[in-house]
Amino acid sequence: MSSRARFSGAGPVIDPDELSRLLDLPVTGQAGASQPRVQVVVLDVRWRLGGPPGIDSYADGHLPGAMFIDLDSELSGAPGQGGRHPLPESGVFENAMRAAGLHNDQFAVAYDDGDATIAARLWWMLRYYGHDQVAVLNGGYRAWTQAGLPISKAISRPAPGDFAVTRTGGMPVLDHAAAGRLARSGFLLDARQGERYRGEVEPVDPAAGHIPGAISAPTRENVGPDGRFASNDELARRFSSLGLPDSADAATGPEGEPVIGAYCGSGVTAAHEVLALELAGLPAALYVGSWSQWSADPSRPVATGPDRRLYGKLYRHLRPLR
Repeated sequence: MSSRARFSGAGPVIDPDELSRLLDLPVTGQAGASQPRVQVVVLDVRWRLGGPPGIDSYADGHLPGAMFIDLDSELSGAPGQGGRHPLPESGVFENAMRAAGLHNDQFAVAYDDGDATIAARLWWMLRYYGHDQVAVLNGGYRAWTQAGLPISKAISRPAPGDFAVTRTGGMPVLDHAAAGRLARSGFLLDARQGERYRGEVEPVDPAAGHIPGAISAPTRENVGPDGRFASNDELARRFSSLGLPDSADAATGPEGEPVIGAYCGSGVTAAHEVLALELAGLPAALYVGSWSQWSADPSRPVATGPDRRLYGKLYRHLRPLR
């Protein structure tokens, strides 16, 4: 019989005090016996555009037992026609998870510096490759340290896990053609900051602007100043205010496909939008290539300026009141 306990009670987000109990660590301000141990693999995916490298942050201190996972080499393939952060070969991802000690029947928790905009990429990828027992740490490393919980500089050397890619397609995806169609006929959310959506700035990709018909929905507005996700009800109200369907049934097409999609600059932070949509009860597909792929082809249309589609929805909603 396996000694690894299976944990099935977590949603896609876990708070620091709950994770500390699962790890058998003391919880600040609480007394009494710890909860029965559940073996958890903790994965540090800290990364910043332009650096410094996340491994430096990991070396300076990390959650006890955490293993570092590199966004560029282990959660992404080589930049190219698929965008700046395309999915890696499944074997690359499988090897990275095995090296981190992950087994098929283990619960995984991913964290980054704070708001889960990077950790959500690993959450999404584990789900995509068939591993459903995964969550992100709400508030990330900052929330963990602010709670007074232990950190470590020790580098763990776990025995290899037996994680295996059992399937692909555990989460719905869009290619560039499907993203363009969804922007016209459904709801395609642009998770980047508003100034990039409007085309006022573009620090990385070949063209400034957005996919025509996309809705501006900066994913950083899904979290508060402390980097923690808004409540499920608050997220549902936010997406409803953007004109999205109010239920999972209404957000699903005739063949079971989501009518909501999300993209960002390179397919990383859009996974955070997909996670926030799930918390709100809405399924969504991810355009992995995102703007870095779309804008690389000069034949694809580019829109700039404010979100006219949303303004049109508001106008139609308010006009009967005039």
